[in-house]
Amino acid sequence: MTSNGPADAAPRDAAAHDTVDVAALGESMVAFLPTRAGRLADVPSFERGIGGAESNVACVLACAGHSTRWVGRVGADGFGDHLVEAVTAHGVDTSAVRRDPGRPTGVYFRTAGDRAGDTHEVAYYRAGSAASAMTARNTDLAAARAARVLHLSGITAALSADCLALMRELTAPHPGRPLVSFDVNHRPGLWRDHPNGPRVLLDLARGADLVFVGDDEASEAWGLHGARAIRDALPEPRTLVVKHGGDGVEVFDGDRPAGTGGGTGTGAATFVPALHVDVVAAVGAGDAFAAGFLSATLRGLPVRDRARHGHLTAAAALTVPGDLARPPARGHADRLAALDDRAWERLRLGPGWTEADARAAEEGRTP
Repeated sequence: MTSNGPADAAPRDAAAHDTVDVAALGESMVAFLPTRAGRLADVPSFERGIGGAESNVACVLACAGHSTRWVGRVGADGFGDHLVEAVTAHGVDTSAVRRDPGRPTGVYFRTAGDRAGDTHEVAYYRAGSAASAMTARNTDLAAARAARVLHLSGITAALSADCLALMRELTAPHPGRPLVSFDVNHRPGLWRDHPNGPRVLLDLARGADLVFVGDDEASEAWGLHGARAIRDALPEPRTLVVKHGGDGVEVFDGDRPAGTGGGTGTGAATFVPALHVDVVAAVGAGDAFAAGFLSATLRGLPVRDRARHGHLTAAAALTVPGDLARPPARGHADRLAALDDRAWERLRLGPGWTEADARAAEEGRTP
Protein backbone atom coordinates (compact mmCIF):
# COMPACT_ATOMS: atom_id res chain seq x y z
CA MET A 1 0.00 0.00 0.00
CA THR A 2 1.28 3.47 -0.85
CA SER A 3 0.20 6.35 1.38
CA ASN A 4 -0.76 9.75 0.08
CA GLY A 5 -2.60 12.83 1.26
CA PRO A 6 -2.33 15.50 3.97
CA ALA A 7 -2.64 12.96 6.77
CA ASP A 8 0.72 11.56 5.75
CA ALA A 9 2.76 14.73 6.18
CA ALA A 10 5.92 14.39 8.25
CA PRO A 11 5.30 15.20 11.95
CA ARG A 12 6.29 18.74 12.81
CA ASP A 13 7.34 17.94 16.38
CA ALA A 14 9.59 14.99 15.51
CA ALA A 15 12.75 16.58 16.94
CA ALA A 16 11.96 17.01 20.64
CA HIS A 17 11.01 14.07 22.84
CA ASP A 18 11.89 13.05 26.35
CA THR A 19 13.72 9.74 26.51
CA VAL A 20 11.55 6.98 27.96
CA ASP A 21 12.44 3.51 29.16
CA VAL A 22 10.53 1.78 26.36
CA ALA A 23 8.92 2.97 23.14
CA ALA A 24 6.63 0.48 21.39
CA LEU A 25 5.55 0.91 17.77
CA GLY A 26 2.71 -0.96 16.10
CA GLU A 27 -1.00 -1.31 15.46
CA SER A 28 -3.54 -1.34 18.26
CA MET A 29 -7.17 -2.22 17.71
CA VAL A 30 -10.44 -2.06 19.56
CA ALA A 31 -11.26 -5.56 20.79
CA PHE A 32 -14.79 -6.85 21.27
CA LEU A 33 -14.86 -9.57 23.92
CA PRO A 34 -17.88 -11.87 24.30
CA THR A 35 -20.17 -11.65 27.30
CA ARG A 36 -20.46 -15.44 27.32
CA ALA A 37 -18.88 -18.49 25.75
CA GLY A 38 -19.98 -19.71 22.33
CA ARG A 39 -19.42 -19.34 18.61
CA LEU A 40 -19.21 -15.84 17.19
CA ALA A 41 -22.39 -16.67 15.33
CA ASP A 42 -24.18 -17.29 18.64
CA VAL A 43 -22.74 -14.67 21.01
CA PRO A 44 -25.39 -11.95 21.44
CA SER A 45 -23.24 -9.16 22.86
CA PHE A 46 -19.67 -8.07 23.41
CA GLU A 47 -17.75 -5.81 25.76
CA ARG A 48 -15.28 -3.33 24.34
CA GLY A 49 -11.59 -3.53 25.16
CA ILE A 50 -8.27 -2.84 23.48
CA GLY A 51 -5.64 -5.09 21.96
CA GLY A 52 -2.31 -4.75 20.23
CA ALA A 53 0.94 -6.60 20.83
CA GLU A 54 3.14 -3.53 21.12
CA SER A 55 0.78 -1.28 23.08
CA ASN A 56 0.06 -4.21 25.42
CA VAL A 57 3.77 -4.33 26.25
CA ALA A 58 3.85 -0.56 26.80
CA CYS A 59 0.79 -0.69 29.09
CA VAL A 60 2.12 -3.52 31.24
CA LEU A 61 5.52 -1.84 31.57
CA ALA A 62 3.85 1.44 32.55
CA CYS A 63 1.89 -0.39 35.24
CA ALA A 64 5.20 -1.85 36.41
CA GLY A 65 6.59 1.64 36.97
CA HIS A 66 8.51 2.26 33.73
CA SER A 67 8.16 5.29 31.47
CA THR A 68 6.73 4.15 28.14
CA ARG A 69 5.55 5.56 24.82
CA TRP A 70 3.28 4.07 22.18
CA VAL A 71 3.95 5.18 18.59
CA GLY A 72 1.13 4.28 16.23
CA ARG A 73 -1.63 5.42 13.91
CA VAL A 74 -5.41 5.31 14.40
CA GLY A 75 -8.41 6.64 12.57
CA ALA A 76 -9.98 10.01 13.33
CA ASP A 77 -13.00 8.15 14.70
CA GLY A 78 -14.57 7.13 17.98
CA PHE A 79 -12.66 3.87 18.13
CA GLY A 80 -9.42 5.80 17.70
CA ASP A 81 -10.47 8.11 20.53
CA HIS A 82 -11.14 5.11 22.75
CA LEU A 83 -7.81 3.48 21.97
CA VAL A 84 -5.75 6.58 22.70
CA GLU A 85 -7.69 7.31 25.89
CA ALA A 86 -7.45 3.72 27.13
CA VAL A 87 -3.71 3.40 26.48
CA THR A 88 -3.11 6.82 28.05
CA ALA A 89 -5.07 5.73 31.12
CA HIS A 90 -2.48 2.99 31.68
CA GLY A 91 0.19 5.68 32.03
CA VAL A 92 1.61 5.45 28.50
CA ASP A 93 2.72 8.53 26.55
CA THR A 94 0.54 8.66 23.41
CA SER A 95 1.68 12.02 22.09
CA ALA A 96 3.31 10.35 19.05
CA VAL A 97 0.12 8.58 17.95
CA ARG A 98 -1.10 10.02 14.63
CA ARG A 99 -4.73 10.33 13.49
CA ASP A 100 -5.74 9.45 9.93
CA PRO A 101 -8.98 11.09 8.71
CA GLY A 102 -9.19 8.85 5.66
CA ARG A 103 -8.75 5.37 7.17
CA PRO A 104 -10.49 3.59 10.05
CA THR A 105 -9.18 2.23 13.31
CA GLY A 106 -8.88 -1.56 13.17
CA VAL A 107 -11.22 -3.72 15.24
CA TYR A 108 -11.52 -7.42 16.02
CA PHE A 109 -13.93 -9.81 17.66
CA ARG A 110 -13.03 -13.00 19.49
CA THR A 111 -14.86 -15.78 21.26
CA ALA A 112 -14.39 -16.76 24.87
CA GLY A 113 -12.84 -19.98 23.60
CA ASP A 114 -9.46 -19.37 25.16
CA ARG A 115 -10.27 -21.83 27.92
CA ALA A 116 -9.26 -25.44 27.51
CA GLY A 117 -11.76 -27.46 25.53
CA ASP A 118 -13.34 -24.50 23.72
CA THR A 119 -12.97 -23.56 20.08
CA HIS A 120 -11.22 -20.23 19.65
CA GLU A 121 -12.33 -17.81 16.93
CA VAL A 122 -10.95 -14.39 16.06
CA ALA A 123 -12.38 -12.13 13.36
CA TYR A 124 -10.15 -9.20 12.34
CA TYR A 125 -11.38 -6.11 10.52
CA ARG A 126 -8.07 -4.34 9.91
CA ALA A 127 -7.61 -4.28 6.11
CA GLY A 128 -6.99 -0.70 5.02
CA SER A 129 -6.69 0.45 8.62
CA ALA A 130 -4.96 3.66 9.63
CA ALA A 131 -2.08 1.66 11.09
CA SER A 132 -1.48 -0.12 7.79
CA ALA A 133 -0.67 3.29 6.29
CA MET A 134 2.30 3.92 8.62
CA THR A 135 5.45 4.88 6.73
CA ALA A 136 8.91 6.10 7.65
CA ARG A 137 7.74 9.53 6.45
CA ASN A 138 4.51 9.91 8.42
CA THR A 139 5.70 8.23 11.63
CA ASP A 140 7.56 10.10 14.34
CA LEU A 141 10.84 8.19 14.18
CA ALA A 142 12.45 10.49 16.72
CA ALA A 143 9.75 9.55 19.23
CA ALA A 144 10.35 5.87 18.57
CA ARG A 145 14.10 6.23 18.99
CA ALA A 146 13.99 8.42 22.10
CA ALA A 147 14.00 5.37 24.38
CA ARG A 148 16.34 2.98 26.12
CA VAL A 149 14.46 0.15 24.37
CA LEU A 150 12.42 0.17 21.16
CA HIS A 151 9.96 -2.73 21.07
CA LEU A 152 8.64 -4.00 17.72
CA SER A 153 6.87 -7.08 16.41
CA GLY A 154 6.57 -8.97 13.15
CA ILE A 155 2.86 -8.15 12.97
CA THR A 156 3.62 -4.61 11.83
CA ALA A 157 5.77 -5.82 8.95
CA ALA A 158 2.85 -7.82 7.56
CA LEU A 159 0.37 -4.92 7.42
CA SER A 160 1.64 -3.30 4.19
CA ALA A 161 4.72 -2.68 2.07
CA ASP A 162 5.07 0.74 3.71
CA CYS A 163 4.95 -0.80 7.17
CA LEU A 164 7.63 -3.29 6.17
CA ALA A 165 9.85 -0.46 4.92
CA LEU A 166 9.30 1.30 8.25
CA MET A 167 10.35 -1.82 10.15
CA ARG A 168 13.48 -2.14 8.02
CA GLU A 169 14.34 1.46 8.81
CA LEU A 170 13.93 0.92 12.55
CA THR A 171 15.96 -2.32 12.66
CA ALA A 172 18.79 -1.00 10.49
CA PRO A 173 22.09 0.06 12.14
CA HIS A 174 21.73 3.65 13.30
CA PRO A 175 24.03 5.88 15.40
CA GLY A 176 22.69 6.02 18.93
CA ARG A 177 20.05 3.39 18.19
CA PRO A 178 18.21 2.16 21.27
CA LEU A 179 18.26 -1.50 22.14
CA VAL A 180 15.83 -2.99 19.62
CA SER A 181 13.50 -5.67 20.99
CA PHE A 182 11.68 -7.77 18.38
CA ASP A 183 8.89 -10.27 19.02
CA VAL A 184 8.62 -12.44 15.89
CA ASN A 185 4.85 -12.90 16.33
CA HIS A 186 4.47 -14.98 13.17
CA ARG A 187 0.82 -14.75 12.08
CA PRO A 188 0.44 -16.92 8.95
CA GLY A 189 -2.92 -15.37 8.06
CA LEU A 190 -1.36 -11.94 7.69
CA TRP A 191 1.28 -13.29 5.31
CA ARG A 192 -1.12 -15.31 3.15
CA ASP A 193 -0.48 -13.12 0.10
CA HIS A 194 3.23 -12.68 0.88
CA PRO A 195 5.12 -15.97 0.47
CA ASN A 196 8.37 -14.29 1.51
CA GLY A 197 6.96 -13.45 4.93
CA PRO A 198 9.05 -16.00 6.86
CA ARG A 199 12.24 -14.69 5.24
CA VAL A 200 11.22 -11.12 6.04
CA LEU A 201 10.75 -12.00 9.70
CA LEU A 202 14.12 -13.74 9.84
CA ASP A 203 15.87 -10.71 8.32
CA LEU A 204 14.17 -8.32 10.76
CA ALA A 205 15.08 -10.53 13.70
CA ARG A 206 18.71 -10.51 12.60
CA GLY A 207 18.72 -6.73 12.88
CA ALA A 208 17.45 -6.69 16.47
CA ASP A 209 19.34 -6.82 19.75
CA LEU A 210 16.78 -8.89 21.68
CA VAL A 211 14.46 -11.40 19.98
CA PHE A 212 11.48 -13.35 21.33
CA VAL A 213 10.32 -16.36 19.31
CA GLY A 214 8.33 -19.48 20.04
CA ASP A 215 9.81 -22.82 19.02
CA ASP A 216 6.49 -23.55 17.28
CA GLU A 217 6.79 -20.29 15.31
CA ALA A 218 10.34 -21.07 14.27
CA SER A 219 9.30 -24.53 13.13
CA GLU A 220 6.33 -23.28 11.11
CA ALA A 221 7.99 -20.21 9.60
CA TRP A 222 11.58 -21.32 9.16
CA GLY A 223 11.60 -25.10 9.44
CA LEU A 224 13.92 -24.86 12.43
CA HIS A 225 13.63 -27.41 15.22
CA GLY A 226 15.16 -26.86 18.63
CA ALA A 227 16.60 -23.83 20.36
CA ARG A 228 20.16 -24.43 19.17
CA ALA A 229 19.06 -24.53 15.52
CA ILE A 230 17.20 -21.27 16.03
CA ARG A 231 20.25 -19.67 17.61
CA ASP A 232 22.44 -20.88 14.76
CA ALA A 233 20.08 -19.15 12.33
CA LEU A 234 20.02 -16.00 14.49
CA PRO A 235 23.57 -15.39 15.73
CA GLU A 236 23.33 -11.61 15.43
CA PRO A 237 20.98 -10.61 18.30
CA ARG A 238 22.78 -10.29 21.61
CA THR A 239 19.87 -11.97 23.41
CA LEU A 240 17.57 -14.63 21.99
CA VAL A 241 14.60 -15.94 23.98
CA VAL A 242 13.16 -19.20 22.64
CA LYS A 243 9.77 -19.95 24.20
CA HIS A 244 8.66 -23.56 24.72
CA GLY A 245 5.04 -22.89 25.69
CA GLY A 246 4.14 -24.18 29.13
CA ASP A 247 7.52 -25.85 29.59
CA GLY A 248 9.65 -22.73 29.87
CA VAL A 249 12.15 -20.69 27.89
CA GLU A 250 15.75 -20.95 26.77
CA VAL A 251 17.71 -17.71 26.80
CA PHE A 252 20.89 -17.23 24.78
CA ASP A 253 22.82 -14.20 25.96
CA GLY A 254 25.75 -13.16 23.77
CA ASP A 255 28.35 -10.44 23.96
CA ARG A 256 27.44 -8.13 21.07
CA PRO A 257 26.99 -4.46 22.09
CA ALA A 258 23.37 -3.34 21.65
CA GLY A 259 22.51 -1.25 18.61
CA THR A 260 25.48 -2.20 16.47
CA GLY A 261 23.44 -4.17 13.95
CA GLY A 262 25.85 -7.08 13.59
CA GLY A 263 28.13 -9.45 15.43
CA THR A 264 29.10 -13.03 16.03
CA GLY A 265 28.16 -13.74 19.65
CA THR A 266 25.90 -16.73 20.27
CA GLY A 267 26.13 -17.04 24.04
CA ALA A 268 25.31 -19.91 26.35
CA ALA A 269 21.77 -21.20 26.79
CA THR A 270 19.95 -20.88 30.11
CA PHE A 271 16.73 -22.87 30.52
CA VAL A 272 14.17 -21.40 32.93
CA PRO A 273 11.05 -23.51 33.57
CA ALA A 274 7.62 -21.94 33.41
CA LEU A 275 5.27 -21.71 36.36
CA HIS A 276 2.26 -23.88 37.10
CA VAL A 277 -0.68 -21.61 36.30
CA ASP A 278 -4.45 -22.15 36.53
CA VAL A 279 -5.23 -20.56 33.17
CA VAL A 280 -8.34 -18.42 32.76
CA ALA A 281 -7.59 -17.19 29.22
CA ALA A 282 -4.52 -17.77 27.07
CA VAL A 283 -4.45 -14.31 25.52
CA GLY A 284 -1.85 -11.64 26.09
CA ALA A 285 0.62 -14.00 27.74
CA GLY A 286 3.32 -13.54 25.11
CA ASP A 287 3.13 -9.76 25.33
CA ALA A 288 3.15 -9.94 29.13
CA PHE A 289 6.21 -12.22 29.09
CA ALA A 290 8.05 -9.74 26.87
CA ALA A 291 7.10 -6.89 29.22
CA GLY A 292 8.33 -8.75 32.29
CA PHE A 293 11.58 -9.74 30.58
CA LEU A 294 12.15 -6.18 29.37
CA SER A 295 11.44 -4.74 32.82
CA ALA A 296 14.06 -6.99 34.37
CA THR A 297 16.47 -6.21 31.53
CA LEU A 298 16.11 -2.48 32.17
CA ARG A 299 16.91 -3.16 35.82
CA GLY A 300 20.06 -5.08 34.90
CA LEU A 301 18.94 -8.37 36.43
CA PRO A 302 20.68 -11.65 35.52
CA VAL A 303 19.33 -13.92 32.79
CA ARG A 304 17.50 -16.34 35.09
CA ASP A 305 15.68 -13.52 36.86
CA ARG A 306 14.79 -11.80 33.59
CA ALA A 307 13.09 -15.00 32.42
CA ARG A 308 11.40 -15.54 35.77
CA HIS A 309 9.99 -12.01 35.73
CA GLY A 310 8.71 -12.78 32.23
CA HIS A 311 6.98 -15.92 33.52
CA LEU A 312 5.46 -14.06 36.49
CA THR A 313 4.09 -11.26 34.32
CA ALA A 314 2.72 -13.83 31.86
CA ALA A 315 1.05 -15.61 34.79
CA ALA A 316 -0.74 -12.38 35.66
CA ALA A 317 -2.15 -12.24 32.11
CA LEU A 318 -3.07 -15.93 32.04
CA THR A 319 -5.18 -15.65 35.19
CA VAL A 320 -7.53 -12.91 33.94
CA PRO A 321 -10.04 -13.04 31.06
CA GLY A 322 -8.79 -10.07 29.00
CA ASP A 323 -5.64 -9.19 27.06
CA LEU A 324 -4.20 -6.91 29.74
CA ALA A 325 -3.53 -7.63 33.39
CA ARG A 326 -1.86 -5.62 36.12
CA PRO A 327 1.59 -7.11 36.71
CA PRO A 328 2.61 -8.23 40.19
CA ALA A 329 4.10 -5.57 42.43
CA ARG A 330 7.85 -5.31 41.89
CA GLY A 331 8.79 -6.33 45.43
CA HIS A 332 6.50 -9.35 45.32
CA ALA A 333 7.83 -10.41 41.92
CA ASP A 334 11.42 -9.96 43.11
CA ARG A 335 10.80 -12.26 46.07
CA LEU A 336 9.22 -14.93 43.89
CA ALA A 337 11.96 -14.65 41.26
CA ALA A 338 14.56 -15.19 44.01
CA LEU A 339 13.09 -18.55 45.10
CA ASP A 340 15.38 -21.57 44.93
CA ASP A 341 14.79 -23.94 42.03
CA ARG A 342 12.73 -26.43 44.05
CA ALA A 343 10.43 -23.73 45.47
CA TRP A 344 10.02 -22.17 42.01
CA GLU A 345 8.98 -25.50 40.54
CA ARG A 346 6.42 -26.02 43.34
CA LEU A 347 4.89 -22.56 42.92
CA ARG A 348 1.34 -22.54 41.50
CA LEU A 349 -0.57 -19.37 40.65
CA GLY A 350 -4.29 -18.97 40.05
CA PRO A 351 -6.92 -16.26 39.55
CA GLY A 352 -6.54 -13.36 41.96
CA TRP A 353 -2.91 -14.03 42.87
CA THR A 354 -1.89 -10.46 42.06
CA GLU A 355 -4.83 -8.91 43.97
CA ALA A 356 -2.91 -9.33 47.22
CA ASP A 357 -0.37 -6.89 45.79
CA ALA A 358 -3.00 -4.24 45.21
CA ARG A 359 -4.55 -4.71 48.65
CA ALA A 360 -1.15 -4.56 50.32
CA ALA A 361 -0.24 -1.40 48.44
CA GLU A 362 -3.46 0.26 49.58
CA GLU A 363 -2.76 -0.75 53.19
CA GLY A 364 0.91 0.19 53.00
CA ARG A 365 2.21 -3.27 53.82
CA THR A 366 4.24 -6.01 52.13
CA PRO A 367 2.22 -8.83 50.50
